[in-house]
Amino acid sequence: MSTPLFSSPFTLGILGGGQLGKMMLYTTRKWDIATYVMDKDDTAPAFEGCTVFFEGDIMDYQAVMEFGEQVDVLTIEIENVNVQALQDLEDKGIAVSPSARVLNLIRNKAVQKQFYLDSNIPTAPFQIHEQPILNHGKDYPFIWKSAEGGYDGKGVKVIRQESDLTDLPQVECIYEDMIDFKLELAVIVARNSSGDMKTYPVVEMEFHPEANQVEYVVCPARIDDAVSEKARAIALEVSAAYDHVGLLAVEMFLTKNGDILVNEVAPRPHNSGHYSIEGSVTDQFEQHVRCVLDLPLGNTDSTVAAVMVNLVGEEGHTGNVIYDGIEDILAMPGVTPHIYGKKQTRPFRKMGHVTVVDKDVAVAREIAAKVKDRIKVVAED
Repeated sequence: MSTPLFSSPFTLGILGGGQLGKMMLYTTRKWDIATYVMDKDDTAPAFEGCTVFFEGDIMDYQAVMEFGEQVDVLTIEIENVNVQALQDLEDKGIAVSPSARVLNLIRNKAVQKQFYLDSNIPTAPFQIHEQPILNHGKDYPFIWKSAEGGYDGKGVKVIRQESDLTDLPQVECIYEDMIDFKLELAVIVARNSSGDMKTYPVVEMEFHPEANQVEYVVCPARIDDAVSEKARAIALEVSAAYDHVGLLAVEMFLTKNGDILVNEVAPRPHNSGHYSIEGSVTDQFEQHVRCVLDLPLGNTDSTVAAVMVNLVGEEGHTGNVIYDGIEDILAMPGVTPHIYGKKQTRPFRKMGHVTVVDKDVAVAREIAAKVKDRIKVVAED
């Protein structure tokens, strides 16, 4: 008996209409799965690709309840949602993936870090404080992280001296040891509700030094097989601890002495998996849909080496967006740009990404640097 999902009255709901939601719609449109999306911004990237768009605040309890009651399966593209509404929808029999329980363990970073400690998952030493008053006896330098609301490099700051603590939000926060790491790695784990699990290859992430945003994702990571196997095993351990449904992106530090420490996770498609659209047998967005609909998991193998380049708004530019140089990068071998559809740019806003593929990862990385140098996200004069 075929699953009654395709070309049927069945409806998948997505909370959040950003670029991750938009890229999930590539799969639902391909398979003719009716998909409802809710976002408070009616110019959100996923506005045009869904079956029905609902304008509403995903943090508003009543809006989430009314939306969720109209779908058969509900998922998210961002963690900042009304979790109480998700719990109440689950209690009414709506399938919600990831569950409210999982989101409650992840969306607050202090809770997330304590979960690693309680689950014997290796992570950087940390302290939890109600607010950032002085250094609480912590040696400098250390990392300050807001427990809630941090996203895309926001809510994180390196604290090198007492004056760096001034003007921080007076909210619950984490003081975390500054790790002398060799590389930042990530592994995406896919898990459906039947319990089937697969991991994607380990990727290497290179971050912008000021904005704390990913600039490049390199697949495969330039590490030896033993390190790769260890990273994938730890990611599976984290996934099993959460007992989630959907994707779980596990970000890690590889220390200079070879240890692997879990930094944080995201229970959804993630920057570290964008390369998979061109670089994998099954891209992460299709895989997430497979997971939440309890379909067989797709092949996670890479078909080619791939490097993802983040496209963010240039400093000093705010206004109607222009992708200066996009024609030039389209002429480069193995280059595919993805434009998210946001009409307004501002400094460091995520506006798109570019995938570069080549049989040789070193060549792909060289081309990616040329892409980064040539295309600029700027505003109209």
